[in-house]
Amino acid sequence: MVAELNTLRDQIDEVDKALLDLLARRLHLVAEVGEVKSRYGLPIYVPEREAAMLASRRHEAENLGVPADLIEDVLRRVMRESYSSENDKGFKTLHPALRPVVIVGGNGQMGRLFTRMLQLSGYQVKSLETDDWPQAETLLADAGMVIVSVPIHLTEEVIARLPTLPQDCILVDLASVKNKPLQAMLAAHEGPVLGLHPMFGPDVGSLAKQVVVYCDGREPEAYQWLLEQLQVWGARLHKSSAVEHDQNMAFIQALRHFATFAYGMHLCEENVEIEQLLALSSPIYRLELAMVGRLFAQDPQLYADIIMSSENNLALIKRYYQRFGDALALLETGNKQAFIDKFTQVEHWFGDYAPRFLKESGALLRQANDNRR
Repeated sequence: MVAELNTLRDQIDEVDKALLDLLARRLHLVAEVGEVKSRYGLPIYVPEREAAMLASRRHEAENLGVPADLIEDVLRRVMRESYSSENDKGFKTLHPALRPVVIVGGNGQMGRLFTRMLQLSGYQVKSLETDDWPQAETLLADAGMVIVSVPIHLTEEVIARLPTLPQDCILVDLASVKNKPLQAMLAAHEGPVLGLHPMFGPDVGSLAKQVVVYCDGREPEAYQWLLEQLQVWGARLHKSSAVEHDQNMAFIQALRHFATFAYGMHLCEENVEIEQLLALSSPIYRLELAMVGRLFAQDPQLYADIIMSSENNLALIKRYYQRFGDALALLETGNKQAFIDKFTQVEHWFGDYAPRFLKESGALLRQANDNRR
């Protein structure tokens, strides 16, 4: 039995080595693709190409008796690595005449990410930090674009502190709230103004598939090249008004982060053994616990700023608290049928999204289970 197993395992090892050779060859080809895209200013992420390729590979896998989900999982992981490696080839400069870019807060995490991406695209980038304000007027005198990348609670103050910028200079902010910073920029600068909200953290390896929300401020024709540059980097753009953005962020960020904060605080106060929770957890709870832990591994000032950035956020969280109490009342009365009725009501509200999310979450749960040690 041992000899038979060893023979089969040796064959598996040979196949694994062949797979490694093929992966190395694929990554080499991707590097060549990156060079071509860089030369011609093509985006590193093309949704139609990716969808068509995955559909073709799934069909071929089924014909070979290989699970279609398996090949898609493998290819998606390989493509994620490929997108990151394409960054190394740089990107075409879409606005070669642009004067230097100054990032206020360029040494921060998001500031460093945008510095890197802009430099990979051939732009000259300077940073303005706290100690540089006495020289701010000189630093900004010839700026072609100024990007404000500072903590939310400082954004409006920093914008108001900016000296007079060149008339054609593009003023941009990266805050995760948009209405007040956008109004502050419009008041501080008479030239082009744009609000951006990168919907990702600064630790991403690539901007491929990452969403960037943009809110028009003034003279959109002046910064159209920047939006196109973001797309060349692989980002997916979503246009929104500043008011609509902040209304949606109340749910996406403020409410969600507060609920996560409250759950983490509850676990801490209950003094539960995290190792025991992990040992006994299902894949979905492990994933949920990981997302809670992820929040507490980051900057508390950032989350305090997001949650407390608006009185509307507080009102929304209070309504959530009230509905949490309504749900608790169902438990106190032991009314299972009322619980089921409410469950069904919410299920109907989700409609076709519920089965869609069930399918999408399956891949995440499989990955969470694969990572179990």
